[in-house]
Amino acid sequence: MIYLELFLTFLQIGTVSFGGGYAMISLIREQVLSHSWLSEADFLNMVAISESTPGPIAVNMATFIGASQGGLLGSFVATLGVVLPSFIIILLVATLIRNLLKYKGVQVFFNGIRPCVIGLILSTSMILFFNTIFSIQQFNSAASLDIRGLIILFSIFVIQFVIKTQKQTGASPIALIFSSACLGIILYSI
Repeated sequence: MIYLELFLTFLQIGTVSFGGGYAMISLIREQVLSHSWLSEADFLNMVAISESTPGPIAVNMATFIGASQGGLLGSFVATLGVVLPSFIIILLVATLIRNLLKYKGVQVFFNGIRPCVIGLILSTSMILFFNTIFSIQQFNSAASLDIRGLIILFSIFVIQFVIKTQKQTGASPIALIFSSACLGIILYSI
């Protein structure tokens, strides 16, 4: 039954993920592709849509993937699955252990997890980069440069650099997403 499968899959992702939504993307990708719920290209589109909509990216992805597989109920059970572990953990931490970080064992635990989270985020970023710019879905597949994607990436980099040097703060992420969407509409319509 797809609803139970969606719930259990996203419950597993929510249970074993540390480091927030971006660290969860690689786990979501692995599960979604192994279940054949989406193709690699559809998954990348789902990441872009999830990043562009308000809310945490992992919750948005669970909602959209659930909706694509099981409609409204599918989106509900996938979202419930991904947020339930965090909700329970935060509830327990908030009620039972107020000064959790004062314990050396907890500090050591988090120090050990941080490099893993960084590695997950970097690997996901590299996968998204190579897939978007070079159309590489596997390491042994042939590369084909997407000039339009490269133009958008370079344009957003230049916009961010110019604003950062003039204002001492970066551009608004919303403005960058909107700019890249507009560039995408223009460049991919040609």
